[in-house]
Amino acid sequence: QVQLVESGGGLVQAGGSLRLACATSGFIFDIYQMNWYRQAPGKQRELVATVTMSGRTSYAGSVKGRFAISRDNAENKVFLQMDSLKPEDTGVYYCNVDVGRVYWGQGTQVTVSS
Repeated sequence: QVQLVESGGGLVQAGGSLRLACATSGFIFDIYQMNWYRQAPGKQRELVATVTMSGRTSYAGSVKGRFAISRDNAENKVFLQMDSLKPEDTGVYYCNVDVGRVYWGQGTQVTVSS
């Protein structure tokens, strides 16, 4: 069974950094694109970053230059390094993969205070 487990969220001041991790199991990690989404209260879930099988990355304009997605195929993990955090980055961050069926982790809360 596919499982995604996020960790690393927390409370941080504006300008600070957090590193999120997503531990995965139940599928052949190496061949799938991995994604990070986030959802703020009262807002739609939005795509934040993607990393392909080959390591190619893509970012939402709002986080470009501040966030970096990466993957460790040896550990079946995907990471999201978040620097220069802003209050508007606050939300629940989710790891996601489409293996023919879409899977989501439980999410990890990120709160950025001013």
